[in-house]
Amino acid sequence: MGKDSSNLGIYRDKSIIVTGHSGFKGSWLSIWLTELGAEVVGFSIDPPTKPNMFETTRLEEKITHVFGDVRDAQHLQSVFEKYEPEIVFHLAAQPIVRRSYREPSLTFETNVMGTVNVLEAVRQTKCAKTVIVVTSDKCYENKEADYAFKETDPMGGHDPYSASKGCAELVVSAYRNSFFNSHSGSRKVAIASARAGNVIGGGDWGEDRLVPDCMRALSAKNEIVIRNSTSIRPWQHVLEPLSGYLLLGARLHRDGKKYSGAWNFGPSEIEGVTVEEVVKKIMTLWGDGRYRVELSQNALHEAKLLRLDCGKASKLLGWKPTYSIDEALKETVMWYKEYYQKGGANDMYQYTVNQIRGYAEKSGFNVGSQGD
Repeated sequence: MGKDSSNLGIYRDKSIIVTGHSGFKGSWLSIWLTELGAEVVGFSIDPPTKPNMFETTRLEEKITHVFGDVRDAQHLQSVFEKYEPEIVFHLAAQPIVRRSYREPSLTFETNVMGTVNVLEAVRQTKCAKTVIVVTSDKCYENKEADYAFKETDPMGGHDPYSASKGCAELVVSAYRNSFFNSHSGSRKVAIASARAGNVIGGGDWGEDRLVPDCMRALSAKNEIVIRNSTSIRPWQHVLEPLSGYLLLGARLHRDGKKYSGAWNFGPSEIEGVTVEEVVKKIMTLWGDGRYRVELSQNALHEAKLLRLDCGKASKLLGWKPTYSIDEALKETVMWYKEYYQKGGANDMYQYTVNQIRGYAEKSGFNVGSQGD
């Protein structure tokens, strides 16, 4: 039985702000929302890499693109006032663990105060009714036990990035309880937070990320260099959590009281897959490649074991993962092969839409179309 996609029509003709739309996940989400008929307004800084998903899909031609930093509260509020979004997806973030060690202030300013600024814009402009704040599976206090985190587990974070995401979760909870529920004396706004694991998919060239590192090396016929080869991550294709965000947003828009709160969206593989195993699978799919493990004497701390319990999403939303790790990697490598075979041309929008449609067909989601 596929996912209940009947609610996704709620996005048609809605004004929707997506912060961080120029990033990897934000671009994929903006494309899916556009295909559902939404009027997407993106608010983001420039893409952090060359190439990037935003430019390779020419997304700027499909949506309203606003250059802005979520740390700039005044600019952000002016965008809310101009476009009057009914639904908000907040994805803008400093997403790299290792960068957070180099730039902790930037990380906290973006991930914590950026979230405050988005929720303040929601509070002050009084147009948005539904807000999804995307955080991370790293928001949990991780003691690296063989345990799958539930939404009710305590927040934590060893490194600045993880701690900033735990803080963002507390910000969301505080705004929900203080300003946006029936007891606060203010208007009701349905707010949920979404926590996902390590996403993979075409169009990601982010720093210190395994799949982009592999694609850069393989496309240049260089050796792949990996660290933390035995680490287990909750790998999933980017469309898995995005399908959860969309389903959650639709339900939240119709029944905020029932669906407000925190939600996990992770893969189903209980056993997990190590970094080294993923690299070997990628090389097989690419048809070539070599790698080596580089051990550092001064390695920064990164969690080696992360698992999510998605029972809540399964029970209350009817959401469950669609792709196995092998299917997720196949879709990912195919996207990059298409891109590199085209010589890096910026015309990957339709191929991306086709991958969304393929996922939707397998999962039971109705993608929609601008032409419907």
